[in-house]
Amino acid sequence: MTTALVLSGGANLGAIQVGMLRALTEIDVQPDFLVGTSVGALNAAFVAGRGLRPDIVDDLEKIWHGLTTWQLFPPRPQQLLGALLGRKSSLFGDQGIRRLAEKHLDFDRIEETRIPLTVVATDLVTGNEVDITAGPASDAIVASAAIPGLLPPVPWHGRLLIDGGIADNTAISNAVEGGADTIYVLPCGYPCALADPPKGVPDTLLHTMTLLIHKRLLRDIREYTDDADLIVLPPPCPLDIGPLDFSRADELIVRGYQTSVAFLQTDGGRRSNPADHIAVHTH
Repeated sequence: MTTALVLSGGANLGAIQVGMLRALTEIDVQPDFLVGTSVGALNAAFVAGRGLRPDIVDDLEKIWHGLTTWQLFPPRPQQLLGALLGRKSSLFGDQGIRRLAEKHLDFDRIEETRIPLTVVATDLVTGNEVDITAGPASDAIVASAAIPGLLPPVPWHGRLLIDGGIADNTAISNAVEGGADTIYVLPCGYPCALADPPKGVPDTLLHTMTLLIHKRLLRDIREYTDDADLIVLPPPCPLDIGPLDFSRADELIVRGYQTSVAFLQTDGGRRSNPADHIAVHTH
């Protein structure tokens, strides 16, 4: 039997995956390979380099507790002005996310991980999915997380790459094609209980992307339900956290853990229609 973990993108909601990973360690899930997109690529890479154990999840949790919005999206007047005048491709530089990756990854190249890892990005020109299984690790992670308009594209072998969520935010197809019999899907969900619509360009972009990619996830789950044993961990609900609010990581981790533990107690998380319990809704 081959087991895969598929970790979706979701910006600040990626903290939820830390709680999900902790729940999986408690039932001794050991992945044979991992697939990660955007912030899910960062979480997946951390596990791929070290293994999935409680102490590793503890270390990942500490990283999330230390993250801030301005650390990852540093505001620089020259960058913002250049973007508004059409001279820059993004509102923010990628120094923050690059420093984060370089500081916490314990390998230099994707092919050096302890557990095989696929990082999903998108070709900016064609929109095609780019599956990265070898090459500079920090570049791959930064490319996978390069949210269009917010972070700049990353050069990669003669092309420019952007956020993998544009092409395939939760790449279940990669796990199926990789021969996985059991696939644990770790989606970040979306803010289903916002009191007010998002304001400002960054929040609006992220919220819109989150809704679109969640709908794609539902379609993919239904498409691949018969091809593998899909166990789709539900994100906590309701969620009322804005797309760039990193201040509530501790809450998201705890809720992600509690929701996953309760879900896994029934038939190990197996459901006959695994997309139904994460269907799009509001409160």
